[in-house]
Amino acid sequence: MGHDHSHDHDHDNELDPFAARVRALETILTQKGLIDPAAIDAIVDTYEHKVGPRNGARVVARAWCDPKFADWLKRDATEAIASLGYTGRQGEHMQAVFNTEDTHNLIVCTLCSCYPWTVLGVPPTWYKAPAFRSQAVIDPRGVLAEFGLKLPEATRIRVWDSTAELRYMVVPARPAETDGLGEDELARLVTRDSMIGTGLPLRPGSLDPRALWPVAGAPDALEPKP
Repeated sequence: MGHDHSHDHDHDNELDPFAARVRALETILTQKGLIDPAAIDAIVDTYEHKVGPRNGARVVARAWCDPKFADWLKRDATEAIASLGYTGRQGEHMQAVFNTEDTHNLIVCTLCSCYPWTVLGVPPTWYKAPAFRSQAVIDPRGVLAEFGLKLPEATRIRVWDSTAELRYMVVPARPAETDGLGEDELARLVTRDSMIGTGLPLRPGSLDPRALWPVAGAPDALEPKP
């Protein structure tokens, strides 16, 4: 559990027509030696794990540091996020949901894979998997446990269903013992999964200084199976 590894072996017959065409084109170009699959994987990994989530982490860190911005983010997430320069497709209509001492939020898209690309980057494979999309609604506490996140029974878990019209991001609670940290330092504690709701922010001192960006992976049980 918690390993960050790729599962790119979805059956072609499970792909939508556009994705199937992309898969076929990639196969042809690879066979002709025109592209390197490893290089493509590296690019996708960069946008999925490093570039996109950094934007969201800065939004969260600003909310932690600036109560006025946090209030704005609650009232009008789209405009508040845009004020930091994060705009574009898949992020035109946003709502930020804040974790509290007694409420934990979890984001899912039950119909497809609607996801706030402008602040979280490319959606992880497990987010699009049928197992996650269905179980997150039916048994959110069990899903979080699969990710290694076991919340107190008294904690309310609220599930938000993203759509093409409205996408959500979680603003996790600020970790303890971070009063002396600046906004940049706080942003490095915010993981992608904590902004989806399948994880929590890192605690001070837990970040490997060699890591460019901390990202948790999905448990095998929620990954697409071959």
